[in-house]
Amino acid sequence: MTKRILILLALVASPFILGLLFTYDVIKIDWISLMEIQPSFQPMEDPLPLPAGSVPISGAAYVAGVGAPVNPVPADETSLARGEQLYNTNCALCHGAGGEGNGPFAAFLSANRPANLTQGNPVSISDGAIFITITNGIPGRMPALNGNLPTPRERWDVVNYVRSLQESAGQ
Repeated sequence: MTKRILILLALVASPFILGLLFTYDVIKIDWISLMEIQPSFQPMEDPLPLPAGSVPISGAAYVAGVGAPVNPVPADETSLARGEQLYNTNCALCHGAGGEGNGPFAAFLSANRPANLTQGNPVSISDGAIFITITNGIPGRMPALNGNLPTPRERWDVVNYVRSLQESAGQ
């Protein structure tokens, strides 16, 4: 009689134990669903690259291959004050407070010294060329600052401030 009760108990308990194994993912089954078949963005994946030739929602800062853009931001007091703050945060470590390329970090860049922004080529190039340099950087010499200065307005403010440094150095 006890043998029959044990067998009956084992038969009743085995589906319960098997169900627990599936519930706690000891035994895993991949269920087919339509969401798993399509390409998707998982929370821990990198975002998909932007399609070639796409334009950001806020509009293109500049179009590659067309030439340097024209500065749309007037060099007023607001722009210069914001540009000075952004320059001191992002640029002065290498280029120095006055733009002469003698910032505190410049000593560690002996192979590729930071450019002197108050003389030579930076004075003769257009505002748009400076903007593109700030945006894309110079490979092997200067990092792209479009991550630190994400909006085009911030980069144009820095361009206006660099122009004011050049004017004050020329006097």
